[in-house]
Amino acid sequence: MANLLIWAHRGASRVAPENTLSAFYAAADAGADGLELDIQLSRDGIPVVIHDETITRTTNGIGRVRDLSLRELQALDAGSWFSPEFAGEKVPTLSEVLEAFAGRLLLNLEIKAPRAGRVVLDLLSDWPQAKLLVSSFNWRLLAMLRHAAPGLPLAVLLESRCWLRALRVARELSAVSVNPRCDQVGPLLLAACRRQGVPVTPWVVDQPQQLERLNRAGVSGVFSNDPATLLSCRRHLPISREMD
Repeated sequence: MANLLIWAHRGASRVAPENTLSAFYAAADAGADGLELDIQLSRDGIPVVIHDETITRTTNGIGRVRDLSLRELQALDAGSWFSPEFAGEKVPTLSEVLEAFAGRLLLNLEIKAPRAGRVVLDLLSDWPQAKLLVSSFNWRLLAMLRHAAPGLPLAVLLESRCWLRALRVARELSAVSVNPRCDQVGPLLLAACRRQGVPVTPWVVDQPQQLERLNRAGVSGVFSNDPATLLSCRRHLPISREMD
């Protein structure tokens, strides 16, 4: 079996509503190596798992996550927008996800709200068995986390073509990975990361052809909305790759 990791992007979000316990359980059942989830803070300072700053796209409510209490957030329906099958699905807390999956799967916590950094660190101290890393597009937040928690695995998220700067930040923070958008992954980025010994984990990869190409290029893993399909493909991939 190829040794690249398959991360379930917001859970198995191709078959269940993103960032919900149903999506995370579906990813676990499919055999995903890890879960990627997004962290915002409720009005009362509780880390909740939702991607957007607002609740409009993925719940039956309207407004900003930070303006709603945990009780108000968890009264929302976070599943019907995806399918009637998931009616009544709740916005989970980070604690609920850790309760279900800490020590079971790798966890990639993407912190969306900068003010959530300290709160997440405090919460993680209660879960020493969790195998996780923290990622963010906010590199200042990552620097703060590195200062506060020298041993915490960090990953530098990248959406633009400014990969030289991202690689420099990754080296400064001793990050475990640079995670670029998949269409930004090219020979120059891969060669530079290989020279610096920094793994590359692109997002979002849903097609077997993409996985085959990226595996040959030497990425360490991928984030996918459809982990079941890519896991099936991974069984046929060679282990030896360019970055090994």
